[in-house]
Amino acid sequence: MKMTSIKMKKKLEDRLKNDQWKTTFNRDKDTFRIEWIDSGEGITITLPNVISKFQARGEAALDELEDHVQEALRVMNETHHLTGKEQHIFPVIRSASFPTETEQGKKLIYIDHTAETRVYYALDLGKSYQLIDEEMLEREGWTLGRITEVAGFNVRSLPVEMKKDSVYGNDFYFHSMGDGYDASRILNEVVLEELKAECKGELAISIPHQDVIIFADVQNPEGYDILAQMAMKFFAEGTVPVTSLSFLYEDKQLEPIFILAQKKPKKDRKEE
Repeated sequence: MKMTSIKMKKKLEDRLKNDQWKTTFNRDKDTFRIEWIDSGEGITITLPNVISKFQARGEAALDELEDHVQEALRVMNETHHLTGKEQHIFPVIRSASFPTETEQGKKLIYIDHTAETRVYYALDLGKSYQLIDEEMLEREGWTLGRITEVAGFNVRSLPVEMKKDSVYGNDFYFHSMGDGYDASRILNEVVLEELKAECKGELAISIPHQDVIIFADVQNPEGYDILAQMAMKFFAEGTVPVTSLSFLYEDKQLEPIFILAQKKPKKDRKEE
Protein backbone atom coordinates (compact mmCIF):
# COMPACT_ATOMS: atom_id res chain seq x y z
CA MET A 1 0.00 0.00 0.00
CA LYS A 2 1.37 3.38 -1.00
CA MET A 3 2.51 5.60 1.85
CA THR A 4 1.02 9.10 1.60
CA SER A 5 1.71 12.28 3.55
CA ILE A 6 -1.61 11.90 5.38
CA LYS A 7 -0.76 8.35 6.43
CA MET A 8 2.73 9.38 7.51
CA LYS A 9 1.29 12.32 9.47
CA LYS A 10 -0.90 9.87 11.39
CA LYS A 11 2.05 7.56 12.12
CA LEU A 12 4.07 10.48 13.47
CA GLU A 13 1.17 11.74 15.58
CA ASP A 14 0.89 8.30 17.18
CA ARG A 15 4.61 8.22 17.93
CA LEU A 16 4.95 11.79 19.20
CA LYS A 17 2.09 12.10 21.66
CA ASN A 18 2.82 14.47 24.54
CA ASP A 19 0.42 16.66 26.51
CA GLN A 20 2.94 19.52 26.38
CA TRP A 21 3.41 19.40 22.60
CA LYS A 22 1.14 20.28 19.73
CA THR A 23 1.40 19.07 16.14
CA THR A 24 0.32 20.75 12.92
CA PHE A 25 0.20 19.59 9.32
CA ASN A 26 0.81 22.02 6.44
CA ARG A 27 -0.82 20.47 3.41
CA ASP A 28 0.57 23.07 0.98
CA LYS A 29 4.19 22.67 2.09
CA ASP A 30 3.82 18.97 2.89
CA THR A 31 5.37 19.45 6.32
CA PHE A 32 4.61 18.24 9.84
CA ARG A 33 5.56 20.37 12.87
CA ILE A 34 5.92 19.45 16.54
CA GLU A 35 6.35 22.26 19.04
CA TRP A 36 6.10 23.09 22.74
CA ILE A 37 2.69 24.59 23.54
CA ASP A 38 4.13 27.14 25.98
CA SER A 39 7.05 28.50 23.95
CA GLY A 40 6.16 27.70 20.36
CA GLU A 41 9.66 26.31 19.83
CA GLY A 42 9.73 23.17 17.78
CA ILE A 43 10.91 21.23 14.77
CA THR A 44 9.45 21.03 11.25
CA ILE A 45 9.67 17.79 9.28
CA THR A 46 9.42 17.51 5.49
CA LEU A 47 7.13 14.54 4.97
CA PRO A 48 8.31 13.40 1.48
CA ASN A 49 11.83 13.00 2.91
CA VAL A 50 10.50 10.89 5.78
CA ILE A 51 8.43 8.76 3.40
CA SER A 52 11.48 8.12 1.24
CA LYS A 53 13.50 6.92 4.24
CA PHE A 54 10.56 4.85 5.49
CA GLN A 55 10.25 3.10 2.14
CA ALA A 56 13.96 2.31 2.20
CA ARG A 57 14.34 1.29 5.85
CA GLY A 58 10.88 0.75 7.28
CA GLU A 59 10.02 1.41 10.92
CA ALA A 60 13.72 1.69 11.83
CA ALA A 61 13.80 5.04 10.01
CA LEU A 62 10.88 6.26 12.10
CA ASP A 63 12.51 4.99 15.31
CA GLU A 64 15.56 7.10 14.45
CA LEU A 65 13.43 10.15 13.60
CA GLU A 66 11.43 9.81 16.81
CA ASP A 67 14.62 9.76 18.91
CA HIS A 68 15.96 12.81 17.05
CA VAL A 69 12.74 14.82 17.48
CA GLN A 70 12.39 13.99 21.18
CA GLU A 71 16.00 14.93 21.87
CA ALA A 72 15.75 18.17 19.86
CA LEU A 73 12.57 19.22 21.69
CA ARG A 74 14.11 18.39 25.06
CA VAL A 75 17.14 20.55 24.31
CA MET A 76 14.95 23.44 23.14
CA ASN A 77 13.06 23.47 26.43
CA GLU A 78 16.12 23.79 28.64
CA THR A 79 18.29 26.77 29.52
CA HIS A 80 21.93 25.92 28.85
CA HIS A 81 24.98 27.67 30.25
CA LEU A 82 28.41 28.15 28.72
CA THR A 83 30.33 28.89 31.90
CA GLY A 84 31.55 25.63 33.39
CA LYS A 85 30.91 23.84 30.10
CA GLU A 86 33.92 25.20 28.23
CA GLN A 87 35.21 21.77 27.21
CA HIS A 88 31.87 21.04 25.50
CA ILE A 89 31.98 23.96 23.06
CA PHE A 90 32.92 23.06 19.48
CA PRO A 91 32.88 24.68 16.04
CA VAL A 92 30.58 23.21 13.39
CA ILE A 93 30.94 23.77 9.65
CA ARG A 94 27.88 24.78 7.66
CA SER A 95 27.26 26.01 4.13
CA ALA A 96 27.22 29.74 3.44
CA SER A 97 23.47 29.47 2.83
CA PHE A 98 22.76 28.06 6.31
CA PRO A 99 20.34 30.26 8.31
CA THR A 100 21.84 32.91 10.59
CA GLU A 101 18.76 32.97 12.81
CA THR A 102 16.64 30.31 14.51
CA GLU A 103 12.97 29.88 13.65
CA GLN A 104 12.26 31.95 16.78
CA GLY A 105 14.39 34.85 15.49
CA LYS A 106 17.42 34.33 17.73
CA LYS A 107 20.63 35.38 15.97
CA LEU A 108 23.20 32.60 15.74
CA ILE A 109 26.86 33.46 16.16
CA TYR A 110 29.23 32.52 13.35
CA ILE A 111 32.33 33.60 11.46
CA ASP A 112 33.00 33.38 7.75
CA HIS A 113 35.29 30.51 6.81
CA THR A 114 35.47 30.40 3.00
CA ALA A 115 33.21 31.76 0.28
CA GLU A 116 31.33 28.46 0.52
CA THR A 117 31.32 27.83 4.28
CA ARG A 118 30.77 29.36 7.69
CA VAL A 119 31.78 28.31 11.19
CA TYR A 120 29.00 28.20 13.77
CA TYR A 121 29.49 27.24 17.40
CA ALA A 122 27.75 24.54 19.38
CA LEU A 123 27.34 23.45 22.98
CA ASP A 124 27.62 19.67 23.04
CA LEU A 125 24.84 18.05 25.07
CA GLY A 126 25.75 14.40 24.64
CA LYS A 127 23.23 12.98 22.20
CA SER A 128 22.83 16.35 20.47
CA TYR A 129 24.11 19.90 20.53
CA GLN A 130 22.68 23.39 20.58
CA LEU A 131 23.94 26.10 18.26
CA ILE A 132 25.02 29.12 20.30
CA ASP A 133 23.16 32.39 19.75
CA GLU A 134 23.82 36.00 20.69
CA GLU A 135 21.38 35.83 23.59
CA MET A 136 23.43 33.08 25.24
CA LEU A 137 26.61 35.13 24.91
CA GLU A 138 25.04 38.29 26.32
CA ARG A 139 23.42 36.41 29.20
CA GLU A 140 26.80 35.12 30.38
CA GLY A 141 29.02 38.02 29.33
CA TRP A 142 30.97 36.03 26.76
CA THR A 143 32.44 37.46 23.56
CA LEU A 144 32.71 35.93 20.10
CA GLY A 145 36.49 35.99 20.55
CA ARG A 146 36.27 33.86 23.66
CA ILE A 147 33.97 31.36 21.93
CA THR A 148 36.29 31.00 18.94
CA GLU A 149 39.32 30.54 21.19
CA VAL A 150 37.65 27.89 23.37
CA ALA A 151 36.13 26.04 20.42
CA GLY A 152 39.41 26.17 18.50
CA PHE A 153 41.25 24.58 21.42
CA ASN A 154 38.60 21.86 21.76
CA VAL A 155 38.57 20.91 18.08
CA ARG A 156 42.34 20.40 18.22
CA SER A 157 41.79 17.91 21.05
CA LEU A 158 39.48 15.70 18.96
CA PRO A 159 41.03 12.46 17.68
CA VAL A 160 41.76 12.12 13.98
CA GLU A 161 41.58 8.59 12.58
CA MET A 162 41.99 8.23 8.83
CA LYS A 163 41.61 5.42 6.34
CA LYS A 164 43.85 5.59 3.29
CA ASP A 165 42.92 4.68 -0.26
CA SER A 166 45.22 5.08 -3.27
CA VAL A 167 43.64 5.56 -6.69
CA TYR A 168 45.50 6.22 -9.95
CA GLY A 169 48.60 7.49 -8.18
CA ASN A 170 46.74 9.74 -5.74
CA ASP A 171 46.32 9.15 -1.99
CA PHE A 172 42.98 9.82 -0.28
CA TYR A 173 42.46 9.90 3.48
CA PHE A 174 38.95 9.57 4.94
CA HIS A 175 37.95 10.58 8.45
CA SER A 176 34.42 9.83 9.71
CA MET A 177 33.82 9.16 13.40
CA GLY A 178 30.19 10.32 13.40
CA ASP A 179 30.66 12.59 16.42
CA GLY A 180 29.07 15.59 14.67
CA TYR A 181 32.40 17.37 14.24
CA ASP A 182 34.13 15.41 11.46
CA ALA A 183 34.07 18.32 9.01
CA SER A 184 35.25 20.59 11.84
CA ARG A 185 38.66 18.89 11.68
CA ILE A 186 39.37 21.24 8.75
CA LEU A 187 39.91 23.90 11.45
CA ASN A 188 42.73 21.93 13.05
CA GLU A 189 45.77 23.63 11.50
CA VAL A 190 48.15 21.19 13.19
CA VAL A 191 46.64 18.29 11.22
CA LEU A 192 46.61 20.31 8.00
CA GLU A 193 50.24 21.34 8.35
CA GLU A 194 51.33 17.77 9.14
CA LEU A 195 49.51 16.45 6.07
CA LYS A 196 50.89 19.25 3.91
CA ALA A 197 54.44 18.41 5.00
CA GLU A 198 53.93 14.74 4.11
CA CYS A 199 52.22 15.30 0.76
CA LYS A 200 54.08 14.33 -2.40
CA GLY A 201 51.79 16.57 -4.45
CA GLU A 202 49.13 19.13 -3.54
CA LEU A 203 46.97 18.89 -0.42
CA ALA A 204 43.27 19.16 -1.25
CA ILE A 205 40.43 18.88 1.27
CA SER A 206 36.74 18.14 0.90
CA ILE A 207 33.98 18.57 3.51
CA PRO A 208 30.88 17.44 1.58
CA HIS A 209 28.81 16.97 4.73
CA GLN A 210 29.08 17.32 8.48
CA ASP A 211 30.10 13.72 9.15
CA VAL A 212 33.06 13.27 6.83
CA ILE A 213 36.27 14.99 5.79
CA ILE A 214 38.45 13.86 2.90
CA PHE A 215 42.12 14.79 2.56
CA ALA A 216 43.77 14.17 -0.80
CA ASP A 217 47.42 14.06 -1.78
CA VAL A 218 46.84 15.01 -5.42
CA GLN A 219 49.79 13.93 -7.54
CA ASN A 220 48.34 14.14 -11.05
CA PRO A 221 45.40 15.88 -12.79
CA GLU A 222 43.16 12.83 -12.48
CA GLY A 223 43.34 13.20 -8.71
CA TYR A 224 41.22 16.36 -8.86
CA ASP A 225 38.57 14.60 -10.94
CA ILE A 226 38.44 11.67 -8.53
CA LEU A 227 38.12 13.99 -5.53
CA ALA A 228 35.34 15.93 -7.26
CA GLN A 229 33.40 12.73 -7.90
CA MET A 230 33.86 11.61 -4.29
CA ALA A 231 32.78 14.99 -2.95
CA MET A 232 29.63 15.05 -5.07
CA LYS A 233 28.68 11.52 -3.99
CA PHE A 234 29.14 12.25 -0.28
CA PHE A 235 27.40 15.63 -0.62
CA ALA A 236 24.29 13.95 -2.06
CA GLU A 237 24.22 11.36 0.72
CA GLY A 238 24.85 13.58 3.76
CA THR A 239 22.16 14.42 6.29
CA VAL A 240 23.78 17.83 6.85
CA PRO A 241 25.37 18.75 3.48
CA VAL A 242 28.07 21.42 3.50
CA THR A 243 29.60 21.87 0.04
CA SER A 244 30.36 19.74 -3.01
CA LEU A 245 33.40 21.91 -3.76
CA SER A 246 36.87 20.94 -2.59
CA PHE A 247 39.64 23.21 -1.38
CA LEU A 248 43.35 23.49 -2.05
CA TYR A 249 45.41 24.10 1.11
CA GLU A 250 48.38 26.37 0.47
CA ASP A 251 50.17 28.85 2.76
CA LYS A 252 47.61 28.15 5.52
CA GLN A 253 44.79 29.27 3.22
CA LEU A 254 41.88 27.35 1.68
CA GLU A 255 41.06 28.12 -1.93
CA PRO A 256 38.05 26.53 -3.68
CA ILE A 257 38.89 24.21 -6.54
CA PHE A 258 36.46 24.59 -9.42
CA ILE A 259 36.55 21.24 -11.17
CA LEU A 260 34.33 20.04 -13.93
CA ALA A 261 34.72 16.29 -13.57
CA GLN A 262 33.39 15.54 -17.02
CA LYS A 263 35.43 12.43 -17.56
CA LYS A 264 36.15 9.57 -15.24
CA PRO A 265 39.68 8.15 -14.98
CA LYS A 266 40.51 5.68 -17.71
CA LYS A 267 39.53 2.19 -16.62
CA ASP A 268 42.46 0.61 -18.39
CA ARG A 269 45.04 2.45 -16.30
CA LYS A 270 46.51 0.43 -13.51
CA GLU A 271 46.46 1.77 -9.95
CA GLU A 272 49.83 3.09 -9.05
